[in-house]
Amino acid sequence: MRYRHEWKHELSWMDVLVIRQRLRAVAQPDPHAVDGRYLIRSLYFDTLSDGALRQKLDGVNRREKFRIRYYNHDPHVIHLEKKSKLNGLGTKVSATLTATEAQSIVKGDLDWMPLSGRPLVQELYSKLRSGLRPRTIVDYTREPYIYPPGNVRVTFDYDIRTGLCSTDFLNPDCPTIPAGNAPILMEVKWDAYLPDIIRDAVQVPGRHASAFSKYAQCRVYD
Repeated sequence: MRYRHEWKHELSWMDVLVIRQRLRAVAQPDPHAVDGRYLIRSLYFDTLSDGALRQKLDGVNRREKFRIRYYNHDPHVIHLEKKSKLNGLGTKVSATLTATEAQSIVKGDLDWMPLSGRPLVQELYSKLRSGLRPRTIVDYTREPYIYPPGNVRVTFDYDIRTGLCSTDFLNPDCPTIPAGNAPILMEVKWDAYLPDIIRDAVQVPGRHASAFSKYAQCRVYD
């Protein structure tokens, strides 16, 4: 399992304008983006006692969270993902789901999961049987850039919205609202090394690494 380094910074729009200009000179937009960005909708899972949320807020060194995600309102490609953190490094494993499978998980129809042949689906089944449950929708817009040396990925995430307690994430009419006073978030991820050209491009005086969590922000009204 490959762990990646990650920085998070909370930015202003002025910061974004400056960094975007630098990145466009040295990096390239993610080819999967449409007009330089895409929309992300995720459904996050947590326990009845909010174990994942509490671990994040408490800064637990080893933690994991599950989510289901799709892009640009297109439910034809849905990803089940497990993100893990250890000593400040992150890793992610994923499996594909059909819209029918995703909706079954939301509704609690789980009997098909042990026979799916997908280890991550089977792991989620075990966790759901042990108390994990769909918790809330998280929507936002992402503007991504990539830089192949170091396998670097820089993203700006903004317009973060919460579905409150709604889990009907395949419904395009499911209402969401702004997640409090959520900032613009820049994430910088890389493998073994971060090239100096990117390190310099993303620096903004007075901005420091943050532990901001979009999921935690979207629980602001709970």
